[in-house]
Amino acid sequence: MPKQYQTVAGRPMLAYTLAAFDACSEFSQTLVVLAPDDHHFDARRFGALRFAVERCGGASRQASVYNGLVALAKFGARDDDWVLVHDAARPGITPELIRKLVAELRDDAVGGILALPVADTLKRVAPNMPDVPTDDVRIAHTESRDGLWQAQTPQMFRLGMLREAIERARHDGHDLTDEASAIEWLGHSPKLVQGSLRNFKVTYPEDFALAGAILSANA
Repeated sequence: MPKQYQTVAGRPMLAYTLAAFDACSEFSQTLVVLAPDDHHFDARRFGALRFAVERCGGASRQASVYNGLVALAKFGARDDDWVLVHDAARPGITPELIRKLVAELRDDAVGGILALPVADTLKRVAPNMPDVPTDDVRIAHTESRDGLWQAQTPQMFRLGMLREAIERARHDGHDLTDEASAIEWLGHSPKLVQGSLRNFKVTYPEDFALAGAILSANA
């Protein structure tokens, strides 16, 4: 089962994201972008939370976000409307963090993202080493963490600008890993807004227990 549907602290992981956005009544719509062949999604698991569903997901994050932006036009969204893109694998998002991001960016010319300054020492492995740890991964050198931030979501930009940015990146043959990277590709500098450690991305098996502990403590 995809991780966004796994049960964490008694609820599907996706339910926490939907509940956080549902609590922010200022949003016109929350759109869940699914893969066309996603057979695990069951709207009944999310009660009376407000959201719409479009089965327009693509082969990559970039493609799924782009298709979602296009689909928002069905709900009356315009190019000058703000859109927030969030990872379902970040169940620690809260209405307070969402509203903080909106408050910081609503008058910004570009938009921006939640992020945290990097606190850990960063090690780069040799070019021939794998990204996934094995029995013999070696350090090539230590990277300076000065000026480095760890990107989170939501990431908030004008719909038209973000769509154009993704189109430009596609045309240039770049598959970018987040929305801010696409905006940077247009030559803009997105703003960084202080996020929270609880808004981490569930990635590894042990992350489920950590997410469960955080979400249970704040239930």
